[in-house]
Amino acid sequence: MAAQSSPSTAGSPNFMLAINEKKTNTVDMYRPIRNYVACHYSECQAQNLDDDLQILKQLRSDLERHTDPSLPARRDLLQTYFKSLCLVQTRFPISPDRHHVNALTFVWFDAFKPKQKASQQNIHLEKASVLFNLGAVYSQIGMSFDRSTVDGRRLASHAFIAAAGSFAFLRDNASMEASVGNSTTVDLSVECAGMLEKLMLAQAQECVFENTIARGSTPGVCAKISGQVGLYFEGVLAALNVAPLSQHFDKSWIAHVQLKAALFYAEACYRNALELHDKEEIAEEIARLRSAVNLLTETKKSSKGAAAQILDAIARLEINIKRNLERAVKENDSVYLMCVPSPRSLPPLPVFSMVKPLAMNEVLDASKEKMFAGFIPNSSAQVAYGYTEFVDDIVSRQTESLWQARELTRVSLKEMLLPDSILALEGNFTLPTSLKEDVEAVQISGGPAGLEAKLLQLEDLRRVNQELLVQTEEMLQKEAREDSQFRNQFGTKWTRPQSSTLTKNLQDRLNRFAGNLKQAAESDGRIECSVREHSALMSILDARPIESALPSLARPIMSFNQNEDAIVGSLKQSLRQLETLGGQRAGLEDMLEEMQRKDDILPKLMKSSCSYDLLKKEIAKYDHICEEIAQNIKAEGQLLLQIQDQNEEFSVIFNLDDYKASREKAYKQIEASIAKFQEIEDNINEGLKFYVTLQDAITNVKQQSFDFIMTRNIQCKEMIEDVQRQVAGLSFQDNRNIGAINSNYPSVGSQNQRASTQTDSRPQTPYYQPDEQPPVAPCSNDPPFEYRGPAHHQPPPPPPPRYHIPPSSTAPYSSRQGHQQPPANHEYAQPAYPGWRGPYYNTQA
Repeated sequence: MAAQSSPSTAGSPNFMLAINEKKTNTVDMYRPIRNYVACHYSECQAQNLDDDLQILKQLRSDLERHTDPSLPARRDLLQTYFKSLCLVQTRFPISPDRHHVNALTFVWFDAFKPKQKASQQNIHLEKASVLFNLGAVYSQIGMSFDRSTVDGRRLASHAFIAAAGSFAFLRDNASMEASVGNSTTVDLSVECAGMLEKLMLAQAQECVFENTIARGSTPGVCAKISGQVGLYFEGVLAALNVAPLSQHFDKSWIAHVQLKAALFYAEACYRNALELHDKEEIAEEIARLRSAVNLLTETKKSSKGAAAQILDAIARLEINIKRNLERAVKENDSVYLMCVPSPRSLPPLPVFSMVKPLAMNEVLDASKEKMFAGFIPNSSAQVAYGYTEFVDDIVSRQTESLWQARELTRVSLKEMLLPDSILALEGNFTLPTSLKEDVEAVQISGGPAGLEAKLLQLEDLRRVNQELLVQTEEMLQKEAREDSQFRNQFGTKWTRPQSSTLTKNLQDRLNRFAGNLKQAAESDGRIECSVREHSALMSILDARPIESALPSLARPIMSFNQNEDAIVGSLKQSLRQLETLGGQRAGLEDMLEEMQRKDDILPKLMKSSCSYDLLKKEIAKYDHICEEIAQNIKAEGQLLLQIQDQNEEFSVIFNLDDYKASREKAYKQIEASIAKFQEIEDNINEGLKFYVTLQDAITNVKQQSFDFIMTRNIQCKEMIEDVQRQVAGLSFQDNRNIGAINSNYPSVGSQNQRASTQTDSRPQTPYYQPDEQPPVAPCSNDPPFEYRGPAHHQPPPPPPPRYHIPPSSTAPYSSRQGHQQPPANHEYAQPAYPGWRGPYYNTQA
């Protein structure tokens, strides 16, 4: 055991454990293996292997002498040597047998009690020891990083994870083989490898906890990670307290692990209490803190041999816990007055593991190594290839037989209406999966009863559209009436275009919308009639569960021999036996595939002197499973014949043919109901989408109409002011043509008389001069009855500019002969109104 202490991070302990490597005696692997090849094969093959054997010899020598003190170099050496041992194992059998490599003996000493050693003439001890040393080197690499930095703690955690992976690989792949026989050491046992795996995981999780504290994570997160550290150490402590490890490690190990387990459990309680305090759960906070204090107090009694750094960390944590406990107790006594539960009654703290052992299968995979690649005799390779093909043929034939038996059973049961008829008799019948899914979809959408609610939505949307249409028409009609009144009052002085001329496009669109609404109302009526007409058909879909609407299989009204129960019982028992045989068949199929996957004959061929005997033995291992498959298929066939006889008797007694016909009729009714429901629902949804789209279009026209009316109102006001100024500027000396003005508005007759008697040969300027504006493209795509999506509202027009007042030198009342013609590019022979930007006014030719 090796230990290291580094500066504390955020008050977290940093004293950890590293594992020392196992020691070994010098072994020369070159000469015994070369002699074996030369003796059993040829000197030529031995010479071909000479370079690879020299590399193997050098790897073993470097392993013994520690030629490179660098830990990463030591790790790479162990990994390379382990892969070489895997290749040696598949080609050169090492054992005391006289036909094997029998001059090699590996000696390894216990890492924790160096006086104990193991000596074996097989490669399993060598491989297990190398894996142990690989895990030890990874642990030392983890201790080598500066864990006062974030990167140092992260790298240390990765190294401990790799160490845990090495010890896990040792436990699962080499410990059992190395423990065969009397000559073995405790450090290579399954129990010790598992304990060291948990120890490395605990230290890796501890590094994560230190980083979590450094990042300032929430107390809840810190508590979960710290609690998992404590659980890992508790697992280590449990392994150290039972045989064979209880008498194999120093007491300092037990003290270290016990204090670490208590420390991190108390740390988790402390962090969890902080979170509870923020939630004002004072009672549980006090219980958690008391539990932590009691554990630390009890654990310190057995701290003999523990490192001073851990004791200091416990002392600092204990001070913080007691301070918070005192504060919480005062707050509870003065404010909350909660009943504090017993620490034993508290639920376990939530934990979260951030680490797991590194998978070493890929790291230690030797399949791509080139060492000894040429030492596979052609005869062995051909035998292995032929064996593989033979096994593939066996597996293929057996799999085909199993599939055929499964299909035969499925088709036969379906023809006999089993087990559906038995379930129907017991009231547990159900719809076919596809049909049941369709019914559930209908019921989730509201079912036939939900169609009425959707019809009401159609009616509401139609009413809203009708009201919008009426409001828009009334707005335009009101503006037209006001324009007509002023035109009648002012006569020729009222020179702006008539409203009916300007709103023609708007009125046309409103008329089309009215037609659309009329057609939509007719469509709604047809949908309502369809709902009423098919309500009886669709009512079956409202049944919950839907199986309640299906016909039931009832017992006969009159029984002569009272043997119905016996017939049903025997049929059910046969079906259970058939199900059992199916489960056994599935297990046999899985077993056959697993045998094929794990079947690798090449290593055995390399070790066997008689390939024929080996092949005969290896192929024979498939005989028992092939026999079991044949017996299973035979038993299932016999049972199917028995079930057919029983089902014929069952069918006669319970009139199964009538039930089958009525069930198919019910299925067809449900299918027709679903189809009609979906048709009506699609029509309603189409109508809803239409009304939403039409509402947007009408709202758009309403906004345009409002903008038009606002512009006309502003123009009306300004024209009235202009007329008043013209009247105020007349000569009152001509009493023959102009009467006294007794009101703000001149009479229409006097205005007409004045206009007819006054002449002026000068060209008359326009009544107003609009600012130049870019032409607005007309809206030629009015929304038809079909759906086109929501219409986009046009932005409201900018405020209209003030109209240009003609100079006083220009006669306000000019003769019609001298009046200028309006520009040809304006519709209705009138200039565009300033500020009016609607698409229905400035229509291009």
